[in-house]
Amino acid sequence: MKPTLLVLAAGMGSRYGGLKQMDPMGPHGETVLDYSVFDAIRAGFGRVIFIIREDFADAFKQGIGTRFADRIQVDYAYQNLGDLPAGFTVPEGRVKPWGTAHAVRAARDLIRENFAVINADDFYGYDAYQRAADFFQSGSAGKSHHAMVGYPLRNTLSDHGDVNRGICGSDENGFLTRVEEFVKIERESDGKVRGNALDGSRRELPEDTPVSMNFWAFSPDFMDHLESEFVAFLAERGREEKSECYIPSVADSLIQSGKGDCKVLETTGHWFGITYPDDKPAVVAAIHTLIESGEYPSPLV
Repeated sequence: MKPTLLVLAAGMGSRYGGLKQMDPMGPHGETVLDYSVFDAIRAGFGRVIFIIREDFADAFKQGIGTRFADRIQVDYAYQNLGDLPAGFTVPEGRVKPWGTAHAVRAARDLIRENFAVINADDFYGYDAYQRAADFFQSGSAGKSHHAMVGYPLRNTLSDHGDVNRGICGSDENGFLTRVEEFVKIERESDGKVRGNALDGSRRELPEDTPVSMNFWAFSPDFMDHLESEFVAFLAERGREEKSECYIPSVADSLIQSGKGDCKVLETTGHWFGITYPDDKPAVVAAIHTLIESGEYPSPLV
């Protein structure tokens, strides 16, 4: 069975100022998502599931989903604030969903095969999709065996503000040993890169450390582990107004508990992201360079 691409597209882009998932970046109106799905199709993925919010579902389906309907199976799942395990309710004052792990959970009833997870607003490059597809096809993927495409931290910073990243450690065999979520990562005036750990401490981060850009390759049993971790998260922090459960945190708990492992897939692919409006010119220029090199046709088909 061909793997599925699960696209996290429910965010409104609060720092960007709008629906960056639908903002044209290519010379013929292509979005970053157009390139992502194009790369996934040529790497052998057979279905794409967009995780979106119901309040912009119609606009998203018309502006994005219909572009791919004749080339790959397209499905949708909806991230809903009130979609919680039995026994939990939304605390008073909470308006935002519960983070990327909650977004992946929205597709729990649709996933029966190996699946990759990506952000809608990140450009990962064809090689990353091929590495994930090769991992699935090699037989390495299976129950409790997963993978992550890693990029060096220095290549994932924005010149226009701070970013959030999963900071990773790996062993001599290329398996993850830990994933720690950091927020507000940026290069400071002394030239050092620092970020805030979830315990609130501000730490310096080595620029060559591998980071998670939320490109994961999971076997379907990951959903069972995610459910149990999300229940534990809600029990501990579910009454907080702004707490979030992140995919890297779930993956880290899987590793630390010994219930599974996660291979780091090194990639030669180009990564660039869109967090702030001022990031757009660099993304447009990078796509133009890739087109000139022959990596992508123009217009994209």
